[in-house]
Amino acid sequence: QVQLVESGGGSVQAGGSLRPSCVVSGLSNSAFDMAWFRQAPGREREGVAAMTYYGSTFYADSVKGRFTISQDNAQNLLYLQMNTLKPEDTAIYYCATGFRGDAARGGARLGPAYAYWGQGTQVIVSS
Repeated sequence: QVQLVESGGGSVQAGGSLRPSCVVSGLSNSAFDMAWFRQAPGREREGVAAMTYYGSTFYADSVKGRFTISQDNAQNLLYLQMNTLKPEDTAIYYCATGFRGDAARGGARLGPAYAYWGQGTQVIVSS
């Protein structure tokens, strides 16, 4: 069955970097349309970055220019390079796949229309 497992979160000072990753199983020979989401205490889950199987990327305005999503399809791995981290980036970060939204709308890639989700990895940015 499809399974996603995140790792690589941690604690870092403001301005630092982290690169969580997500390993996907159960999607051999399937297209990868993947995304990262985050949820901070007291806030709703929000889309951070998304990437299609063909390499198109989408970013939330709050992270554009600081975060970079990438994936290694051969190894079923998804990454989120996070640079110049801010305290407001503190959250649980989740990876997701199985996009079932409107592929013609880029904004949909950062919405909830994913069938499979990981358990999350915590990122804490201190000031």
